[in-house]
Amino acid sequence: MLKEIKYFLLLNILPPVIYAIITFIRLTSRIEHINRSKVDESWQRGENFIICFWHGRLLMMPFANIRGKGKVLISRHRDGEFIARVIRFFGLDAIRGSYRKKTVSSVREIMSSIRHGFDVAITPDGPKGPRYKVKKGIIELARITKAGIVPVTYSAGKKKTFKSWDRFVLPLPFSRIVFLWGEPIYINKDMDEEAMEDMRLHLENKLIELTEEADRIACGR
Repeated sequence: MLKEIKYFLLLNILPPVIYAIITFIRLTSRIEHINRSKVDESWQRGENFIICFWHGRLLMMPFANIRGKGKVLISRHRDGEFIARVIRFFGLDAIRGSYRKKTVSSVREIMSSIRHGFDVAITPDGPKGPRYKVKKGIIELARITKAGIVPVTYSAGKKKTFKSWDRFVLPLPFSRIVFLWGEPIYINKDMDEEAMEDMRLHLENKLIELTEEADRIACGR
């Protein structure tokens, strides 16, 4: 019974509270977007992307959804339902499942969403890690959808970093928040396994590099 009460509170009481907290952080903070010009140009041409960021930099990502047409891939786990309910307050839809090839329904929904003008956001080290390790499924997904992968991250001048597996970052109010964008990465449909592994490592290294750079910029170093 106690577990059911906790689950009810998790899904029905906490999401609007989390939304209010995130909104307060946004309203009291100064947000900057760096190196987004090429993505903006592609958006203006009607291109849609797979937006890729680390699980630990999830919290403020609704404010990276500049165009207002985004969906987020979220696991079918119970914690995933909590995240899905939070992002609805930001006008974002959830795709429940995985981007692995065996999860056919999720892959089809991702492909359909991209065709209908949505960007799809994915945490390539989620939902349970290892931290800062890109899973190869996102490369395969980019190959079959023909959508470019855009790595993006954020950091804050004042923040709390939790001791969770993903080192989850919570920006503090009245802070400087920096979003740092990478250029789109495209996967050729004729790539072999070795080339796709090279692209996986390239994406992983780029996201690590962007995250370290965002931390330096946000802190004024």
